[in-house]
Amino acid sequence: MNKRLPLGLGFVLLVLPCSLLVAFTHYPAIKALVNSLWNNSSSFRPSRFVGLENYRALLEDDRLAQVLTNSTIYAICTVPLAIGLSIGMALLVNSKLPGTWLMRLSFFMPTMLPLVAVANIWLFFYAPGIGLASQILSAFGLPSINFLGRTDTSLVSMMVVAIWKEAGLFMIFYLAALQSIPANLKDAARLEGAGSVRVFFDVVLPLLRPTTIFVAVNALINAFRLVDHIIVMTRGGPNNSSALLLYYVYEVTFGHRDFAYGATLTVLMVVILGILAAFQFWVLNRKAHYQ
Repeated sequence: MNKRLPLGLGFVLLVLPCSLLVAFTHYPAIKALVNSLWNNSSSFRPSRFVGLENYRALLEDDRLAQVLTNSTIYAICTVPLAIGLSIGMALLVNSKLPGTWLMRLSFFMPTMLPLVAVANIWLFFYAPGIGLASQILSAFGLPSINFLGRTDTSLVSMMVVAIWKEAGLFMIFYLAALQSIPANLKDAARLEGAGSVRVFFDVVLPLLRPTTIFVAVNALINAFRLVDHIIVMTRGGPNNSSALLLYYVYEVTFGHRDFAYGATLTVLMVVILGILAAFQFWVLNRKAHYQ
């Protein structure tokens, strides 16, 4: 016998996801926009409306320019590399090689680790003199390098950690997409004389474009919202060489207690991510094939 939910309960269950989205996404964004138009309050003076003064301060913030440069380099390097590596891993575990179940577990294992645990693991890996990286260098007769303590290697070291952490998660999406591709399409291409490389680039890769759109947007968001690893491993140093945008927001808001300027930086980050996500959808979605 079919049982129907009461009309009121059904309406609540229908509206609840939207309410949570508004409460935890849209309302904080609007609140940050409003707070960015006021200055900080204190026990001696109340906050007052300053208009675009905080946004004018963005143009004069030399450290923000350095942080945006770091974030841009970080995103340009990590997003394509993580996507390419995840596609390669998905192709490998989707093959008929023996032990693919073990490879799937090994590739996905970093994703299951907590962010702080991952940061501590890589702290030991990068430790100068005693870390695994230094041991590998010494085995080849090379001097030890303080990867996290040098301005020319700290950001690259953070990129390696992020790619290692995220590629396994993206592999799962590509693996599901690969297994949903009809085998007759690849068989038809082979009958026409196409080799394995041609089949991949002309048949498989275009059908992976919807998954690539999803993964690319998430990878880009992850690139700008990284903060845990930086707090544990470098704290933005040395000399701001590894500071990214969300870490700068965190430091200004909770370290310097400058809530107005922190809200302004938050609005800036939301605008940047919105523009980049829209651009990705516009570029990648034009030739996407949906089944």
